[in-house]
Amino acid sequence: MTRRLTDLSKTVSHALRHRPWLYELELDAEGWTPVADLLDALQSKPRWRDVRREDLVAMMAAADKQRFELDGDRIRALYGHSVPGRIVKERAAPPAVLLHGTAPAFLPAIREHGLLPMHRQYVHLSADRETAEQVGGRRAARPVILTIRAAEAHAAGVPFWHGNEQVWLAETVPPGYIELPWP
Repeated sequence: MTRRLTDLSKTVSHALRHRPWLYELELDAEGWTPVADLLDALQSKPRWRDVRREDLVAMMAAADKQRFELDGDRIRALYGHSVPGRIVKERAAPPAVLLHGTAPAFLPAIREHGLLPMHRQYVHLSADRETAEQVGGRRAARPVILTIRAAEAHAAGVPFWHGNEQVWLAETVPPGYIELPWP
């Protein structure tokens, strides 16, 4: 992905996931906002004065992970929201096992409380090891990869949501469903 598309992705993430009010955007209960409103907000900034819908499409096509969804004249971030209120997602049965990359420093809290969403709306779980390592690598040079017995947790009543091909979401994951490295 070019530097410009990477910067655009970061700006759109900020607008749709974290601070829509700074862009005067209104998200509906599922996180959608009109593409025209997003483009107007972006174009009000000198850096993005010439951004067009085609740039959003190119940004999404070049991304290594699917972060956004376009549907007709509306757009939304698929996951990672830190906005107040919960973005409504459709519950789904997860695969048998999911993964979570984290820093070793967080293991004591995870052992005690499980996985919590912290400043996000959901706990993010990865469908593959590469994604888990990439996510965990944001907080540690040598992340720990946790195995989540997702189907077992789901059968016991833990709700899961499908974020995209690589990401699953949960409100929390109790410690009993997490395979942790023990000291």
